[in-house]
Amino acid sequence: ATYSPDGKHIIVAGINKAIVWDAETGVPLAELKGYKATIGNATYSPDGKRIVTAGGDTARTWDAKTGLPLAELKGHSSSILTAAYSPDGKRIVTAAMDNTARVWDAETGLPFAELKGHAQSVETATYSPDGKRIVTASQDRTARVWDAKTGFPLAELKGHSGRVWTATYSPDGKRIVTASVD
Repeated sequence: ATYSPDGKHIIVAGINKAIVWDAETGVPLAELKGYKATIGNATYSPDGKRIVTAGGDTARTWDAKTGLPLAELKGHSSSILTAAYSPDGKRIVTAAMDNTARVWDAETGLPFAELKGHAQSVETATYSPDGKRIVTASQDRTARVWDAKTGFPLAELKGHSGRVWTATYSPDGKRIVTASVD
């Protein structure tokens, strides 16, 4: 479940759909349907006008006000686990079980870059606060840092003895924290 940037709505990802709720009244406002699998995550764009969902073999963008679908992000060869907007809302990064993360144009849904290098499933991917880098976390016991513009690998973060579930930047972008099953 994720709040909209203005705090007025909540999106909850679930089985075959996501639901937008009024945060104050608890009234459902829209259902985002069309998945055959569980939606792994749903999140708002920084301006709150769009939503991205990830689940099964696709990620989709939606109009946050109407709940209507806008674009489908297709290209991964296996289940997409997470999706996240860049800080400026112009790009989306997805992480998938096909050992890759991919960057998409948020407006058109067209592919922009493929982040290849992990040996196992990529569990999460997220942007740095300035939008210049992406960090990915993988079952291969590593996290990796990528140039968000080129998709070029910048660093491999080793040290965990188990699958890395998540990685994220500190608010100032100077540090990365990772969490693992170890």
